[in-house]
Amino acid sequence: MSIDTTSTRSLVLKDRAPGRARISTRVPRRKKPWTFERCAPYLMVLPVLLILAVFRIYPLVLGINFSFTGDKELNGQFVGLENYVTLLGDARFQASARNVLVVLLFVPIQVFVAGILATFVFLKIPGHRFYRSVYFLPVVLSPIIIGAIFNIILAANGPLNSALGAINIPGVDWLGLPSTALPTVLVVHIWATFGMAFTIFLAGFATLDAELLDAAKIDGANMRQQIVHVIIPGLSQTIQFVFVTTTIGMLTGLFALLYTMTAGGPGAASYLPEFLIWKLNGEARPALASAASVFLLLIVLVIGLIQIRVLRRATKEA
Repeated sequence: MSIDTTSTRSLVLKDRAPGRARISTRVPRRKKPWTFERCAPYLMVLPVLLILAVFRIYPLVLGINFSFTGDKELNGQFVGLENYVTLLGDARFQASARNVLVVLLFVPIQVFVAGILATFVFLKIPGHRFYRSVYFLPVVLSPIIIGAIFNIILAANGPLNSALGAINIPGVDWLGLPSTALPTVLVVHIWATFGMAFTIFLAGFATLDAELLDAAKIDGANMRQQIVHVIIPGLSQTIQFVFVTTTIGMLTGLFALLYTMTAGGPGAASYLPEFLIWKLNGEARPALASAASVFLLLIVLVIGLIQIRVLRRATKEA
């Protein structure tokens, strides 16, 4: 009897981890076989991954590598960080870097405009179906056409200045002054593109808990309280997505308007990194343009990560 007890106790102690009193009951997990059902999701995303690898990642790697080579007589020769040092001392690059800060100031304006209008449509203000179509209409217009139209409207002797003169307000050379050129282009860009963010917000409202909003109304919450305490926390993921995509769109999608409306001027007052990249390519300095592209990539990545971190906290606190 005692022999059986001792042998049983020794078998139990063998299964125990060192220094622990519990008996290990972990059962080794069996690997699932690679059946067709398990492979199907990977096969479906494989074409997209291949396209990204061939047309995005591979050119990106080539561009980064090319940024460490020389231009003209040094074409293809390794020059280290010389291109980056040259850019840091270039007046146009310095102007475009400062203008990035101006762009970032306009990002919350576009998000706010799109968000508040989407909120009004979601709350079914009179004519909300009509407004939904009107708000998205500028998105389908070509930026070149939009730029040409606003060149006429914002000209020194254009309709806008004529209307201001009729009420005794002096006209402004909107596109000819260093202090107004870039902000004017950004306002036009907001008008032309906020419809996309507006649509994303409407899609986010479809996932909002309607019962929670109804409960807030029953408790007597006014519209401001509903927006601050129900809608914003419920749309936190959507707001983060819209902020990041709007920032990327402003930093990488303004070329057509800049080219049409200001051509980067006056001087370098409305230069942005993407416009500088185009100018450097036109000057037969592709390696320097590649270095500017790497700078733009780093700017977008850093700003995007900071925005996600800050907005995640802000929306949780709201």
